[in-house]
Amino acid sequence: MIPFRPMLHTLFAVPAVLWQLPGRVPHKRLVVGIAVTTTLAVLTFSPLTSVGLIGESVAANPPPAAKPALSVTVATPKTQQWANSITANGALQAWQEAIVASELGGVAISALHVDVGSKVKRGQVLAQLAPETIRASLAAQQANVARAKAALAEARANAERARNLKDSGALSEQQIQQLLLGEDAAKAALSAALAMQRIDEVRMAQTSIRAIDDGIISARNATLGAVVQPGGELFRLVRQGRIEWRAELTAEQLGQLKPGLKARINLSDGSSADGTLRMLAPTLDSLSRKGIAYVDLAADSHARAGMFGQGEIFLGDSQALTIPHSALLMRDGNSYVFEVNAKNQVEQRKVKTGRRVGDAVEILTGLEASAKVITRGAAFLNSGDTVQVVSDINTATQNKAAAK
Repeated sequence: MIPFRPMLHTLFAVPAVLWQLPGRVPHKRLVVGIAVTTTLAVLTFSPLTSVGLIGESVAANPPPAAKPALSVTVATPKTQQWANSITANGALQAWQEAIVASELGGVAISALHVDVGSKVKRGQVLAQLAPETIRASLAAQQANVARAKAALAEARANAERARNLKDSGALSEQQIQQLLLGEDAAKAALSAALAMQRIDEVRMAQTSIRAIDDGIISARNATLGAVVQPGGELFRLVRQGRIEWRAELTAEQLGQLKPGLKARINLSDGSSADGTLRMLAPTLDSLSRKGIAYVDLAADSHARAGMFGQGEIFLGDSQALTIPHSALLMRDGNSYVFEVNAKNQVEQRKVKTGRRVGDAVEILTGLEASAKVITRGAAFLNSGDTVQVVSDINTATQNKAAAK
């Protein structure tokens, strides 16, 4: 390899010597220009000289190792046994509602004994109608029954005498027949009077409006002093206090369910309620293309008819590949994690998530079980960055220091 410094001294010395020659040397300026041009050409087109200089510089100063962008903590996915479930939304409704109405008409309400929210038993008196008119009618019917009984006793005695005198000739055949028919008529009259008495007894009992089943009063239309009409709704009753969750599910989800499965519903007041799947709707709604799963809720829950809840119907346990929730990054509507390779370089992985329990989230696709994912500090990284893996750090402090 040609020494660089001596060559430069020689090339620049030639033009200087030529310039100092006596004036008899013609065209000094031309000669000097040629010398200078030759010198520049040698410097430009001398690859051996250039390559030698660069090689010596690289060998003397090798490139520094990549500096870690951040200090991070990592975690390996865990395989856990989680409950497999179907999530759904739906309204809470009464299992069945009963209408309590009056069977009488033209009678005023004289007393009210319950209000909305009252728990009642079957047969309990809810309201009282004014009984005076019906009581008077009942007394009249009782008198009619007594009169009919007396008439029957007389007719029965006359018929008995007619039977005894039938063969004696004291009475004609027509008279005997009339006496015997009179007994039958008296019996019929007594039966009619007893029927009318029974009607008034029933009407008298109907003046007490009673609960037709155990339950909770959910509505009250009865007003003290109002004159009721036959069939008019006075109270609405949630039968047995039973509330059910009507979960809306697709046909595919309905196919995975069967009666008897357990469920848990998150209520709008922040509490939860346990339940049991009672039945599945035989048809789907023609507009929403969804069917109803009827879930009976526990009687001691805070569930109320009219609430809306989100819940899960549990299908059984299954294995889940999980990572800490802090390892997930949301970008462009997708979920990502950063995986650290053997060279401490990070690679961004797009993953599909599933169930969530506490601070853990299930990874369905996009990640191997042996991967190491960054749990802290991933938000400041890009694919290809070099990181320093530590066991326990304050990553916020380290990130600020690295940014400086």
